[in-house]
Amino acid sequence: MRYRENASVDTSSVRDLRGRGGRLGGGRGIAVGGGGLGLVGLVVIVLFQLIGGGSSGTGAALGGLAGLGAGETADNQALEASCRNGGDANTSVDCAVAADIESIQDFWSRSLGSRYQPTDTVYFSGSVQTRCGGATSGSGPFYCPADQLVYIDLNFFDQLQEQFGAEGGLFVNAYVIAHEYGHHVQNLLGTNQQVDPGETGPTSGTVRLELQADCYAGAWADHAETVPDDSGEPLIAEISDDDIARALDAAGRIGDDFIQENLGGGTVNQDAFTHGSSEQRQHWFTAGYQTGDPAQCDTFAAGDLG
Repeated sequence: MRYRENASVDTSSVRDLRGRGGRLGGGRGIAVGGGGLGLVGLVVIVLFQLIGGGSSGTGAALGGLAGLGAGETADNQALEASCRNGGDANTSVDCAVAADIESIQDFWSRSLGSRYQPTDTVYFSGSVQTRCGGATSGSGPFYCPADQLVYIDLNFFDQLQEQFGAEGGLFVNAYVIAHEYGHHVQNLLGTNQQVDPGETGPTSGTVRLELQADCYAGAWADHAETVPDDSGEPLIAEISDDDIARALDAAGRIGDDFIQENLGGGTVNQDAFTHGSSEQRQHWFTAGYQTGDPAQCDTFAAGDLG
């Protein structure tokens, strides 16, 4: 994956809380996981629902309350100074993710028009408080419907390679972020209201929600090289076949079956699925990428999820 060298990078959709104590908002809700990306997330969802989580979404749910006003501790000065153009994005994960966010939101603004409302991504380190409750880095990236923000500890990308064995790369990182913004789109369109919190299983609404977010990520990827930024030129210059292969490799390593068998107890229990199998995740990302059409991502109407 390569960004246009002289393209400007807009960091205004990032709230950088790293090293700032990371507290945002208050209240409670259920955070939507970015792909069942951590073993912690798969466990905490059950605990949170047993103590009476909200119904604004489903996925890697996170308990705990409290917080300051949204954005009170964010400080983007260092990010703004270091992320000036696409050249910086080509060499810095911090800047690359900011560029991904810009491209993804430009895509959805063009696709949905006034129905799309841009939102921010929170960079945090270690732990963070949200309107969905408290989270740690071990929970993986997630989207909180209650405050409509995406949250990520960027060290997760290292974990994805070191713990999950993924090949990694800038486009794999972009896939993860695009999946989270897929959850934001679902929230705006009311799709997550179709899902009962706590529902699990290979064809559950929870799994359908996650697979649709994968498909949305693929749809963005198909258009990423042509989505114009404010200058009218694409921010992303190239996505190669190798990038797509790496994304499919990552999708395969964050399937419920792979996690249960390789990072859990060694036994696959389909009744506990919350994000879909490796094959399903690869199938729906590919469906989005091959069609480039979010309308083809209706996992809720699909009889066969792949």
